[in-house]
Amino acid sequence: MTIMAITGARGFLGFHLRAAAQEYGIRTIGIPLGEEFDLEQATAAIQTADQVIHLAGVNRGTDTEITQGNAHLAEQLVSALANTEAQPTAMVYGNSIQAGNGSVYGTAKQQVGDILAAAADQMGMVYRNVLLPNIFGEYGRPFYNSVVATFSHLIATGQEPMVQDDKELHLLHVQHAADVLLGQQPMTALATLAHCETVTGVKCLLEQFRDVYSAGEFPDLSTTFRRDLFNTYRAYVFPDHAPLGIMRHADQRGAFFEIVRSHGGTGQTSFSTTVPGITRGDHYHRRKVERFTVLAGEAEINLRRLFDDRVFTYRISGEEPKSVDMPTMYTHNIRNVGDEMLYTAFWTNDIFDPDRPDTITEAVTCTND
Repeated sequence: MTIMAITGARGFLGFHLRAAAQEYGIRTIGIPLGEEFDLEQATAAIQTADQVIHLAGVNRGTDTEITQGNAHLAEQLVSALANTEAQPTAMVYGNSIQAGNGSVYGTAKQQVGDILAAAADQMGMVYRNVLLPNIFGEYGRPFYNSVVATFSHLIATGQEPMVQDDKELHLLHVQHAADVLLGQQPMTALATLAHCETVTGVKCLLEQFRDVYSAGEFPDLSTTFRRDLFNTYRAYVFPDHAPLGIMRHADQRGAFFEIVRSHGGTGQTSFSTTVPGITRGDHYHRRKVERFTVLAGEAEINLRRLFDDRVFTYRISGEEPKSVDMPTMYTHNIRNVGDEMLYTAFWTNDIFDPDRPDTITEAVTCTND
């Protein structure tokens, strides 16, 4: 098994990189830097690793805090590398396209790259300098990680985002960034994986998503960018948006109700029966949009965000059908807690591909630090 030691493992990009690593069978070990840095602990982590990925950084603060803070973190990592008897074979730096652009932040990022490149050369390590554009995605910190995170938060909470600088953004979903950093995609793929959109364009799309999704419907997900942006938005409305009530029409003939209204893109509907006491699922998705709808029987649907121990539980009866949408990076399952057969319908935005299932095993009842 490949082992990767990661700085900034508990940050926004670090979270997504760890989620992606599980799909590829890569074990990750966090290396705390800054005030939590411990040379012996960091050395022990690095000595077991095949590669080290540097993600930790200072993005906000005074000019001095940004410049000196980023250099200090890099120097801590280099000191741990120098303290190991056998260094990893490669070092990967999650850098920024702003590196060297003359700004304080860009200069600081370039300086870190120089520090790491020199250390890798001296220690005989392969060095990969990954210049990432504007990263966006689920669970970013509003007012810190990206304008997408800020706008998603504001719109999801009924506030009005203001466009102050309507520039064009070079946007890359964080799971694409994780694939490149893990070596599952070449760095040359960044040009095709990224999407250009204005700040106003992002705002308008997020507002469209709000209007459609608030009615329980799915917006147009016909492009990769729209899917990724929608997954980002809906991360900010969970758990308040769940479960979704369904209009049920019943008469002497039986009952009728709608499950999904999709405004564009592919989709697949599946159906399952589950005997009493049996649980289905215990997996998560990195990109897939998925909806569970209980049609008959008694179900308990459980969801847990990766690397967290809080479990959201929804008890749903077929007597009052409801749907629950699965946020990305939330492991989930459904259990028949009744005495009769459980009937469940499943809808996903993509057609299942056995070669790329986007279904990663992870028990809801377990925590993974």
